[in-house]
Amino acid sequence: MDEAKKRRLEETGSGEEEASGYEGADEGAVEQLRSLLDPLKKEQLLDLLIKLGSQNPQIAAEIRDAACSDPVHRKLFVRGLAWDTTSETLCDAFLVYGEIEEGAVIMDKAAGKSRGFGFVTYKDMESAQRALKEPSKLIDGRLTVCNLACEGLTSASASTDQAQRKLYIGGLSTDISSKTLLSWFSKYGEIEEGSVAYDKDTNNSRGFGFITFKTVEAAKKAIDDPAKVLEGRAITVKLADTQKNKGPTQLPAAVIPVAFSLPPGYPPVNIAGKPAINSSTPPLGYSGYPAGFPAYPSYPSAAPQYPQPVNASYGPVAGKPPQVGMTTGANAGVGAYPYYAMKK
Repeated sequence: MDEAKKRRLEETGSGEEEASGYEGADEGAVEQLRSLLDPLKKEQLLDLLIKLGSQNPQIAAEIRDAACSDPVHRKLFVRGLAWDTTSETLCDAFLVYGEIEEGAVIMDKAAGKSRGFGFVTYKDMESAQRALKEPSKLIDGRLTVCNLACEGLTSASASTDQAQRKLYIGGLSTDISSKTLLSWFSKYGEIEEGSVAYDKDTNNSRGFGFITFKTVEAAKKAIDDPAKVLEGRAITVKLADTQKNKGPTQLPAAVIPVAFSLPPGYPPVNIAGKPAINSSTPPLGYSGYPAGFPAYPSYPSAAPQYPQPVNASYGPVAGKPPQVGMTTGANAGVGAYPYYAMKK
């Protein structure tokens, strides 16, 4: 049995009294109580349990045990960790809120480096609730954020207006640390989370970072401030997710078939046995293609119809001796015109 539970049993009475409280009760009385509690709303049941727990320490201990039995109420998800943050450093940062059952930074198995987030599980629910009251924590120079692990990134911190509160900070010097960045932007309002972006392999600054304010008004102040010079360098401040500020992309209008009437004087025509076009009914669109055509038959390779040419050498061809000079004979005209006679 748990030591804490033993201690509570010694304070409130013997274990037999606790065991006989519900198991030895009359079944009829239990069903009657169940029928009475069933129609009550959640707020009414909470008020009733709070009243009973405040009056009876044994009931308060049972309520606490039931709440802490499920680790889903005690496990926190922590994001925004530095690449060099270890599991020991993570647990030390959360140890101030209560006793920790387990805690670890999630590592990349292939690279052997941190993935930038981790988990912390407390031994009791009260410690987890105390840690959630301060969701932003500075660990190794980076402002991290925690929430219940069962909520993931859909917690209260990831609200619908986060796109209006998260800023991109560009043009940073490589010497600027996350602590300096957070301190400089804290003049505009309370910061929820923020850090300089570091290279995962070299752990050097990449020259930009992100800041998420707790209110939209603080983010607007940071954007509208014309004098944004951090340690001698002009920096760029704008919304991190600018795509959400753009209007929706207008899609081209769909092409709709429009029915039209044939001009007078042209009667409907019947072509190839198909019904004539009726101008009074709108077109129904193109019908689908018929079923697949049968494949072309495959023919065996046929033998060549003609024999292959044979390379043969030929001798000179005997011809007439070349004629020298003009031909003799009658006065033949050029081009059948006799008055153009050739001289002899």
